[in-house]
Amino acid sequence: MKFSIMVNEAPYSHQAADTAYHFAKAVLAQGHELFRVFFYHDGVNNGTRLATPPQDDRNVVARWSALAQESDVDLVVCVAAAQRRGIADVDEARRNSKDADNLAPGFRISGLGQLIEAAIEADRLVEFGD
Repeated sequence: MKFSIMVNEAPYSHQAADTAYHFAKAVLAQGHELFRVFFYHDGVNNGTRLATPPQDDRNVVARWSALAQESDVDLVVCVAAAQRRGIADVDEARRNSKDADNLAPGFRISGLGQLIEAAIEADRLVEFGD
């Protein structure tokens, strides 16, 4: 079965990001395909490389980055939601005259068309968070 996931909550303000991550790992462990993880609303905060949790806490952003690297999972951050929350890749930072970028490794920025494609291509789109 082919899955896509949508994450709508920030990594440390709600359980949704952790649950989505563990669901993604379970999908892959069971031999299913994970087409895409789309981060929307406050969920885009899962994609900032500047998050620095205490050493004794889980590093949600690093977990997602590792998943992308290990399993070639497509992690897409909504461009409009990211701009509102100060998250930018190199191209978006340059385009918006910002002096820095902060998108974590393994993530990419794109539009809502990627969410629509994820819903069309997958057998199931599973949403985490409000």
